[in-house]
Amino acid sequence: MAFRSFIRNFATQNNLNMMSAFRIDGQRAVITGGGSGLGFGIAKVFIEAGAEVIIIGRNEEKLCTAQQQLGEQCSYRAFDVTQLDKIPALVQEIGPVDILVNCAGTHLKKWALDVSDAEFLDVMNVHVTSVFALSREFARLMVERGKGSIILISSMAALMGLEQIVAYTTAKTAVLGLQRSLVAELSPKGIRINTIAPGWIDTPMFHKATDTDPQRKANILRRIPMKTFGKPEDIGYAALYLSSPAGSYVNGAFLPVDAGASEAF
Repeated sequence: MAFRSFIRNFATQNNLNMMSAFRIDGQRAVITGGGSGLGFGIAKVFIEAGAEVIIIGRNEEKLCTAQQQLGEQCSYRAFDVTQLDKIPALVQEIGPVDILVNCAGTHLKKWALDVSDAEFLDVMNVHVTSVFALSREFARLMVERGKGSIILISSMAALMGLEQIVAYTTAKTAVLGLQRSLVAELSPKGIRINTIAPGWIDTPMFHKATDTDPQRKANILRRIPMKTFGKPEDIGYAALYLSSPAGSYVNGAFLPVDAGASEAF
């Protein structure tokens, strides 16, 4: 009986230790685009894991609703991430954080020959230029503390050619180049940078791209080996792993979360 009790206690204790590796209690996290979609899913998971979360987005009404749903561990800042000249002041106002998740996004569904220079630059500014500016400014504070985790959001569009999203594909591919340079420069200072590549996740942006194109939606589903679309929380769990003690030796990773779609044809 004593031996059985020892085994139960040992298993319980080690299970607790294992689960604590995925906790981020007391850490502060900033999530851009946190008012809906992937950002909201990541915020929800982070809060469940013990973090204090600050969500950023352009739509204050949407942010307020999200904050009410997420609870007292969440606060928000209404801010357009493409206002590059105002980013340093925003970061100083927020102060040091442990985790930055660059999740703000936009979508442009057009054939390449119909995309204007201005439209192309708008998408690049949201997905690349603002990501660099935010990462740079928060990294300054992380360097002072000698630690930090930055999560970039790419896409499986960075791995394959898809029609009518030339600006988005270019931007999400550029994120990989940004990661490489940040890893080389910031990792010796205690900052880890990793990238998640979501597949087709059930979000408002996904519906905007597919609800008026049922044939495209059917084609997408056919190429997903698991035959299902993902949930925002699926990306949240990946981000939690990369930001938690469980992922402390993971740096410079490119993690597809796509049910195998990038491996199938």
